Amino acid sequence: MTGVGRRGAVAAACGRWCPVILAVASALGVSGSAFYWRYKKGFASPSATASSTAAVSPSCPPCSCDCPLPLSLQSIAPELVNFSISGCGKNDPELSKEMEKQFVDLLNEELKLQQIVAEEHIHHMNATLVEAKRQATQYQREAEKCNAAIETCEEAREQSEAAISKEKKLTTLWEQRARQLGWQDSRVTTI
Repeated sequence: MTGVGRRGAVAAACGRWCPVILAVASALGVSGSAFYWRYKKGFASPSATASSTAAVSPSCPPCSCDCPLPLSLQSIAPELVNFSISGCGKNDPELSKEMEKQFVDLLNEELKLQQIVAEEHIHHMNATLVEAKRQATQYQREAEKCNAAIETCEEAREQSEAAISKEKKLTTLWEQRARQLGWQDSRVTTI
């Protein structure tokens, strides 16, 4: 069995035993105090316990269990028992009309807020669009300047290449004439 398989088996076993352990712990927690009380008093019957208690403490009067029933919501305000929010104002036409007005007012306010947000969004979008157009125009002007400068540089390069070519031809012609007249280049060394 691999490590992953063992972990899965452990997780499955834990999943099965955890609820059982929790149930036992809950049962002990609920009934533990009753068992403790019985253990402390002894496992005698309730009538024997009462007679032994009476025998132990004769000065204690018997308990009277004629307590009044607790007050309930129904005995205090019976009309509140059937109270529900959905039924509120159904029988009162003025209240119903007022609630409807409030609902309509809330809807109108929500629509106005949405309209304000939409207008702010449109305003922001328009401002961004104007700024983008302005920058695009500026970049277009800069690009046109660069293109004009490149064309000027290209023309100057072509003119300088033509001038250099012309100078090389002239230099070659003068060198040929000088060699014909007996000039020798002192820089050239023969071995």
